[in-house]
Amino acid sequence: MVAERNRVDRMRVAINLLTENPDHPSGAHWFWTRVIPEMAKRLQTGEELHLLVSPKSRHLYQGFSRIDVFNTLMAPVVNFPWSLVIHMKTMHAFTTPDALSPLPRLYRQLNYPRSVRAADAIIINSESLRSEIQRYLAVDKGKLKLIYEAVDHELFKPGNADAARAHVSQRYGVTKPFVLFVSTLWPYKNCDGLLRAWALSRAELGDRQLAIVGGGQDEKYVASLHLLADQLGISQDVVFAGKVPLTETARFYQAADVFVYPSLNETFGLPILEAMACGCPVVTSDVSAMPETAGGAAVLADAKAPASIGKAIVEAAGPGRDRLRDLGLRRASQFTWEATAAATLETYRDVAARRRYRQK
Repeated sequence: MVAERNRVDRMRVAINLLTENPDHPSGAHWFWTRVIPEMAKRLQTGEELHLLVSPKSRHLYQGFSRIDVFNTLMAPVVNFPWSLVIHMKTMHAFTTPDALSPLPRLYRQLNYPRSVRAADAIIINSESLRSEIQRYLAVDKGKLKLIYEAVDHELFKPGNADAARAHVSQRYGVTKPFVLFVSTLWPYKNCDGLLRAWALSRAELGDRQLAIVGGGQDEKYVASLHLLADQLGISQDVVFAGKVPLTETARFYQAADVFVYPSLNETFGLPILEAMACGCPVVTSDVSAMPETAGGAAVLADAKAPASIGKAIVEAAGPGRDRLRDLGLRRASQFTWEATAAATLETYRDVAARRRYRQK
């Protein structure tokens, strides 16, 4: 009994990062680069993190065969002796299948059902994602662990708006007060809907520009956005800034009058919180995870109705802008990587403890 009480429980967690490409960082890449250091600070005696990364990033860590918990996107094909945690970020293979090329879409559609069956726990980032998983997959509800993502508050914070405006004006040609859109230019992000909304509302928005920040892998869609701006007669008011570093994105948030995120589907919508943390009022969609993430601190619009988006932009830029800014700052402050890391680590501990109990 004494020996049992004095025994230190060991927990080795391996996190699969092999699909992450540092040259083309995904949302998952930003998540892990922030949450892993926070978890490392909280490790107790006998607890270890092992990271499986590509040679391009770093040589594989040793000890994979001795781990207790394996965190990955999909369950391995072979049988495994460890506890399995699936970290699900999206259900795009089912909800927005056109956002994926055929082979990745088919791979996810075939492997998600097997993965949720094999998992001991499934970490999700919103109630909206919980609903989507339950709609498309046969899953044990008890496996779903809601852990919200967070904001890097050292980077995304209020700044000198005049200095930020001068910076984006000089570097990116945004020379007037502006409304901002930030996202990779996938069709489901609905930048085309925003352009149509801008055409409808710009007369009420005074002498402003619309800044589009983000690149796109769908070259035809990106070209169609430029063509649409020409057809709508708004190209002189629209600045396509392209893909910019994260530090520059923060400058855009600090400088913008309003941030608009009219996506048709999101499982979390981190840019909403990034903009809020910088003190920028937010307009976003009234569907999927966006109202949940905004938490009453944004103006909501019907993403499929450009008139609704335009009306929301005018409202956010109006007399209530300061109140909306304050609501956003308070909302964003509730999301920290420290809390996300602590909850994620606790999930690992829970499944490791259950594994030890089964082995007795």
